[in-house]
Amino acid sequence: MRETLTAERDAILAALTPVVDGIAATFGPLCEVVLHDYRNPEKSVVAVAGSVTGRTVGGAMSEIGMRVLAHGDEAADELNYITRTRNGTLVKSSTMVLRDSTGAVFGALCVNVDVSAVSRAHDLLGALAGLGAAPAEVPTTTFGNDIDSVVDALVDAHQSKQRGSWAELDRAERLELFGGLDTRGVFAVRGAVEQVAARLGISRASAYNYLSQARAAHGATSGPSAGGQA
Repeated sequence: MRETLTAERDAILAALTPVVDGIAATFGPLCEVVLHDYRNPEKSVVAVAGSVTGRTVGGAMSEIGMRVLAHGDEAADELNYITRTRNGTLVKSSTMVLRDSTGAVFGALCVNVDVSAVSRAHDLLGALAGLGAAPAEVPTTTFGNDIDSVVDALVDAHQSKQRGSWAELDRAERLELFGGLDTRGVFAVRGAVEQVAARLGISRASAYNYLSQARAAHGATSGPSAGGQA
């Protein structure tokens, strides 16, 4: 059964590979299409066309992929959401999960469109029309070919929301940090607990302890959370 599912998943990815090129060619140079195999999170990109986020074949998943992993087979498609790359490019994206015949999620087909030029034109037209409403804040997403850089960026982003360094945080704030990282799917990546511990300057045992407590606290308030592979 396992070998059959593996062959089925491989066949789905192989069938979608030419689709990646076709979609990117249809929408032109502002479009990037990425095919992910989440069975190998550290090297999930199996096909890519276009260059909006700088992804390459053999690259790692982004934090969006981590979030899909965290939701497991309950993950749903995320369509037409707006994010911003770390270099400031405004991107409209859609992430469509791939499932095998059992309903298990094993990958995703992602479409990213650079809408920075459209956004600037919209702002210009709004200014000419006298519309002065401030644009909504757009979250920044880390896209990287190295999974370590994605994890580090997420840790830094969560720490920046806190009131100080790890040593200055109280217990509730530390649990909030680990709970936030867990919700974002960071700990679905192999070796992430050790990496987070090193980033924060704490022991591996302490990191596992805080993660366990954060999951227990989350479960006590909202039911069982999605477990991640540490």
